[in-house]
Amino acid sequence: MFTWWIDADRTAKKSLVAASLGWMLDSFDVMLYALVLLAVRNDLGIDNSTAGALASYTLVASAAGGLMFGVLADKWGRTRALMLSVLIYSVFTAACGFAQTVGQLAVFRICLGIGMGGEWASGAALVSETWSERDRGKALGFMQSSWAIGYALAAIVSWLVQDVMGLSWRAVFFVGILPALYALWVRRNVEEPAMWKAEKAKPSRISLGTAMGGPMLRITLAVTLMNACTMFAWWGLNSWIPSYLRASPDTGGIGLSNAAMNWFIVVMQIGMWFGYVTFGYVSDAVGRRKTYVGYLVAAAVVVMVYAYTTTPWVLLVLGPVVAFVGTGYFSGFGAVTAELYPTAVRATAQGITYNVGRVASAAAPWLVGSVAQTNGYPAALSITAGAYLLAAGFWVLIPETKGRLVE
Repeated sequence: MFTWWIDADRTAKKSLVAASLGWMLDSFDVMLYALVLLAVRNDLGIDNSTAGALASYTLVASAAGGLMFGVLADKWGRTRALMLSVLIYSVFTAACGFAQTVGQLAVFRICLGIGMGGEWASGAALVSETWSERDRGKALGFMQSSWAIGYALAAIVSWLVQDVMGLSWRAVFFVGILPALYALWVRRNVEEPAMWKAEKAKPSRISLGTAMGGPMLRITLAVTLMNACTMFAWWGLNSWIPSYLRASPDTGGIGLSNAAMNWFIVVMQIGMWFGYVTFGYVSDAVGRRKTYVGYLVAAAVVVMVYAYTTTPWVLLVLGPVVAFVGTGYFSGFGAVTAELYPTAVRATAQGITYNVGRVASAAAPWLVGSVAQTNGYPAALSITAGAYLLAAGFWVLIPETKGRLVE
C-alpha cells in the first residue's frame, strides 16, 4: 500500500512532508475561528450575520493571497513562497487574540487569509513537480489529508485551553503563532523542484494567457466554477457546524457542551482524513473525473440527511461520513490543475483557478449564517448540498487528466 512512499527519492519525500505540514498548520490556524466563534460572538457582541461576514472576509483575502503567492512561487520558487505564507498566517492568527473590536478582528483575519491562500498554491506545485504521474494523486491526497489533522488539532487545543486550562478564546489564538517555527525547517531542508529550476533556466517561457486562454479557456472556466461550488459547500458547512452543535435547541441547534462539540469535530476529522487519502488512491486508479463526481453526489445526499438530523449520537456517526465525501475531493484539485497547466505558469494557474473560486465561495459563511438566523440551521446547511450537485455538473466540461503533466 505504501510502496509508492518507500520507492520515492528523498527530494520528493521532503517536499511532501513540507507541503503537508504547511497545509496542516494552515488548517490549524484558520479553523480556530470556527471553534471559538460562540465565545467571540458573546464577548464582542456580534450576531450570526456579522460572524459569517468575518469568515467571508478571510476567504476573500485568501483568494488574493493565493493569486499573489502563485505568481511569487513561479518567480521566486515554491519553497520561498511557502515559508512566507506560513509566517504571515501564523503572526496574524496570534494577533486575533488581541482584538478588542470587530473592526480589529476583521483586519487580523484579512491578513491571516492572505497567508492562508498562499500556502496551497505553493505546496501543491511543490508536490506536483516532485512526484511521478503514477503516484501524484496519492501524494497530493496525503498532502490534502493534513488539513483534517490540523482541524482536529485545533479542536483539541480549543478544548485544552478553554475547558481544561480555563483560559479565554484569546489564548486559543495565541497558540497559532507556533507554526512560524516550521518555516525555519523548510528553509534548511527543502530544495526547489528540479523541474522548476530547469524551467527558470530557459530563455523563453510560455505565457499565462497562452496556457489558460484560447482552446483552454472553456476548461479553465469550468475548473474554476467547479472549485467555486465545492468551496462554497465546504466553507458554508464547516464554518457553521461547530455553532450548530453548540447552539441551544430553542435556537435551532443541538445544545452540546463546548467539550462535546470539540470531540464531535475531532471524530469528523477521522472521516475527513480517510476521504482525502482514499481519493488519491481511487483517482490514480480510475481517473480524476469519475472519482470527483462520485464524491460530490454522495456529499449532496449525506449533507441533506445531516442537516435535518437532531439526535446527537446519529450526528456523531454521520459526521465522519459527511467529512469523508464532503471534503475528500479536494485531494484531486491539485492533481487536475497540475496536469492541465505547464511548469512555467503552474503555480500561478493553480492559484487563479483555486482562489478565484474561493472569492465566489466567500459568500458562503455569510449566506449560511444569515439563513440560519432567519430560517434555522437545517435550511441553512442544506444550501451546501445544492452546491455539491452543481459542482458535479461542471465535470461535463472538464477532461480526464490522469496520466499527464504538461511541460
